[in-house]
Amino acid sequence: MSDGTLITLVSLGVFTLFMLGVPIFLVIGFWIIGVSIVIDFTLANLGGTLFTGLSSFALLALPLFVLTGDLIKAGGIAKRLADFAYALLGWIRGGMGMATLGACGMFAAISGSNSATTATIGSIMDPEMRKNGYDGRFSAATAAAGGVVGIIIPPSIIFIVYGFLMNLSIIDLFIAGMLPGILMVAAMQLACFLVSYKFSWGKIIRLEGKRVMRTGAKAYLGFLAIGIVLYGIYSGAFSPTEAAGMTVGFCLLAGMLVTREIKITKLPDVMMRSGQIAGMLCPLIAVSVVMQQLLSILGAGAVITDLLTGLGGYYTILIACMITVLIFGTVLESLPVTIILAPILAPIAVSIGVDPAHFAVIFLVGAAIGFITPPYGLNLYVASGITGISYLRLVPFIMPYLVVLLIAWMIIAFYPPLSTWLIQFGGR
Repeated sequence: MSDGTLITLVSLGVFTLFMLGVPIFLVIGFWIIGVSIVIDFTLANLGGTLFTGLSSFALLALPLFVLTGDLIKAGGIAKRLADFAYALLGWIRGGMGMATLGACGMFAAISGSNSATTATIGSIMDPEMRKNGYDGRFSAATAAAGGVVGIIIPPSIIFIVYGFLMNLSIIDLFIAGMLPGILMVAAMQLACFLVSYKFSWGKIIRLEGKRVMRTGAKAYLGFLAIGIVLYGIYSGAFSPTEAAGMTVGFCLLAGMLVTREIKITKLPDVMMRSGQIAGMLCPLIAVSVVMQQLLSILGAGAVITDLLTGLGGYYTILIACMITVLIFGTVLESLPVTIILAPILAPIAVSIGVDPAHFAVIFLVGAAIGFITPPYGLNLYVASGITGISYLRLVPFIMPYLVVLLIAWMIIAFYPPLSTWLIQFGGR
C-alpha cells in the first residue's frame, strides 16, 4: 500500500477512537505514532519535542489562571460579583438573566476559562433564576451561553495557547479580545431581555442606589483582581505570566484573610481541581507541536492553502475559514480546534491581508461559539451537569443566544477596528 493509503487508514482508525469517546490527547498521540511509522519519521523526536513543546515561560500563565478561577469561587468573590450585577440590572425584565451574563463577563476577566465560568456562575445563579420565575431550561442555557466569553474576555487561557503556537504577542491578543468580548456579552443580554419579555420571566426589582453601592462595596475584591490583571498586563508592569501569579496570590490571601471562606483544609481540594484541568490541557499542547511538525512534512497546510485561496477574494476566503472553525468547534473543544486549525488557517488569513491579532479573535470567537453549538457544545454538558437538566432539553433554549452570537461574530470579523483599535494604545 502507498503511504497515502496507510495514512488515510490511520486517520480513519483514530477518528473511530474519537467517536468511541477516547480522550483527544490519546487520539492525537496515536495518530502521531501511526503516521511517524508510516513515513519512517524517527520516534526519538517524539520525546524531545513533547518536552520542548512545554518549556515556555508564557505557558506558566495557563495553570495559574486556572487556579485563579477556582480560588475566586472558593473565596466567595464570584458570588459577590453576581450580586452586584443583579443590583445593577434587576430592574429590567430579564434582569437576573442579564446579570448572570454580566457576572460571566466579570468572572471571565479574572479566570480566563469558559467551562469554569459556566460551572461557577451557573451554580450560583441557576437556583436564583429559578426562584425568580425563569424556566429552568432557559436558566441553564443562559449559564452555558455566558461561559462562551470565558476564552474571549482577557485574560484568556486559549489566547495564551494561540499566541504560543503562532508566535504572537499574548498582550496584543488580550487587548484585541476586550471589545469583542464586551460586544458578545451585550448581544446575549439583548437576547435574554427579548426572550424574558416575551414569556414574562423574572421578577423586577427597584433600582436602588444604596443596594448598588452596598453590593458593589462587597464585590470590591473582584474588581481589585480584575484591576491587577488588566493594569498589570496593559501597563507593561507584568507579563501575562507574572500577572497570573500576582492574581493567584491576591485571590488566595483575599479568600483566606478577608472573606475567610477559604480554609487551609480546603486548599488541597482547590489545588487538585486546578491541577486536573491543567493536566488535561498541557499534554494536548505538547502533542500539538509534534502534530504540527508532521502536518508540515505531509504538506497538509499547503494543500488546504491552495484549496481555500482558490475560492476567490478576501471575503470568500475569510468566510470559508470561519465556516471551517465553526464546523470543527461543534465537535471539538477549543484547545484541539486551535491546535489543529490555527497553524493552517492563520497563515492563509494573513496572506490575504487580515491582521494576525484580528484573525486570532475571529478564530477564537468561532471556536467559543462551538461551546454551545450542537452536537457537542461543551458548555451545554457543563450546564446540564450542574443543573440536572438533560442536554437535549437545553438545546432549544440555547438557540436565541446562538443567533445573536453568530451576528456578533460577523460584526467582529468584518469590522477589524473592533479588535485592532485598542492595540495601538496598549500593544505592539
